[in-house]
Amino acid sequence: MKALMMGNEAIARGAYEANCKIISSYPGTPSTEIVESISVYEGVYAEWAPNEKVALEVAAGACIAGIRSLTTMKHVGVNVAADPLFNMTYEGVNAGLVIVSADDPGIHSSQNEQDNRIYASHAKMPLLEPTSSQECKDMIVEAYEISERFNTPVLFRTTTRVSHSKGIVHFREDLAVEEKFRTYKKNKLDRLLLPAISRKRHLEIEANLLDIQAYSNASPLNVIEYSSPEIGIVTSGISYQYVKEVFGDTVSVLKLGMSYPFPNEKAREFAAWAKTIYVVEEGEPFIETSLKTMGIACTGKEIIPVCGELNPEIIRKAITREEFDCYEGVQVPPRPPRLCAGCGYLGLYSAVKQHRDIIAAGDIGCYTLGGTEPIKALDTVLCMGASISMATGMQRTQDFKPMGKKVFAFIGDSTFFHSGMTGLLNAVYNKTPIVICILDNRSTSMTGNQENPGTGRTLQGNTSEAIRIEDIVLALGIKPDNLRILDPTNLQETQQCVETAKLSTEPFVIISRHPCELLKSKAEPTKKYIINNVTCVNCKKCTMLGCSAIKIVNRQIMIDPLDCKGCSICQQVCPYDSIKEA
Repeated sequence: MKALMMGNEAIARGAYEANCKIISSYPGTPSTEIVESISVYEGVYAEWAPNEKVALEVAAGACIAGIRSLTTMKHVGVNVAADPLFNMTYEGVNAGLVIVSADDPGIHSSQNEQDNRIYASHAKMPLLEPTSSQECKDMIVEAYEISERFNTPVLFRTTTRVSHSKGIVHFREDLAVEEKFRTYKKNKLDRLLLPAISRKRHLEIEANLLDIQAYSNASPLNVIEYSSPEIGIVTSGISYQYVKEVFGDTVSVLKLGMSYPFPNEKAREFAAWAKTIYVVEEGEPFIETSLKTMGIACTGKEIIPVCGELNPEIIRKAITREEFDCYEGVQVPPRPPRLCAGCGYLGLYSAVKQHRDIIAAGDIGCYTLGGTEPIKALDTVLCMGASISMATGMQRTQDFKPMGKKVFAFIGDSTFFHSGMTGLLNAVYNKTPIVICILDNRSTSMTGNQENPGTGRTLQGNTSEAIRIEDIVLALGIKPDNLRILDPTNLQETQQCVETAKLSTEPFVIISRHPCELLKSKAEPTKKYIINNVTCVNCKKCTMLGCSAIKIVNRQIMIDPLDCKGCSICQQVCPYDSIKEA
């Protein structure tokens, strides 16, 4: 049978065919669809974990207990999971363990474009890189075989284009998945990472890498496509598809599906054939460095950019110095991302940005857009969960360099569960008088409204205990008098709360609770608001909210009735009473 699948859907299919039973992940673009896709297969357990570290540890426990497991995450999520990631090579596996890192060259939806292939060499684990949806399905099956054969986790690296591009995938619909479980051996000392055991394991890992390298040299995952010896190109991942689009079969290609441990013998064989070698890879010179370390002359990042995504035209111009002018340039108006109309974040941001003496540390989520035009309420964004800890550092700076500022942290509900709780604990323990605004919209919205510990439902649709953020906040030491829960669409209440929080001399928490607009049913009746053009003086105060329903058409402000969600925040900010319910 064949079907059109995204790379992520194909990874899910491959994991199912490989008898992977336990999947734990945290949602993050471009990896999210893998777990959503595999969760619907019969006979698997799939969960959203609070963060990537927990997800990898759940998968690690499952594989040690004897069942094949999978964890998936976006590239920056691997940073969160780095502690168990490095140690799992020493721990080894019982059943197979595969870790999917979905990298984001071009920074479509991330903070950076780090190249996670480097994690494989640092953690000393095999690295697989598919180039198509079909390979995503097939290579994930092979990844489990490699994991169990060599007693190691396997890093499976995709990129945005591989994860989200669609291609024909051949598979057997009637495939009977073989139940292969491994016996758990209690008191197996090499699972205890004590210094004496880890020193022994390190020696075994280095020897194991040589065996895996021999496998890599012989594996059909790494293949030489012979053609003219004049030009040889070494490539992997989506870059292979671009190379084939540009050159077809006119050049020789060393295609690396398993790029670590580096297949040195196959590379030497290729170098003996090709007169001039180019390395085409997105991101860091990972393959290029391996070739040059072996003394193989090649050209890579001298002409291929480190930054951004590659495409066929970049590769064509770099290697052939030819450019195809196949279309005329079109000036496309910029369309920066914006918060949804009626988003509950708008009310709190509107109240906070009235105070020029507030420093606002932001976090990762839809609400990150609160730092962009026209809202401009946030000052910093670093990484998941950093807002509270950064706010602590900013507030403590004023012990030495008074600025007359009050520091607020803004963090979403899912991000708070992910990695914000320890930052809050630190602020309480050290009595740092910051204000923590937890934006609870009952969803992990930015990645597609996935469930989280606060929603009361699991990934596979089961009812669960809805964890109350206020209970956690109080348990971590926030005093009841320093906790407020509000609906941010009530602007007067929100403004009063911000004023109270500013005056606090102790850690203070505001839980801003309003469900994500995308969770509402389209059939649900919604109020609509309109602007009276007679009394409106075009002061543009409503436009500064950042609501995407408010537009300027022919120099006149109007509210798009199709976008308006009836939150009434615009009506509350209008100083001329020109906005009315329709």
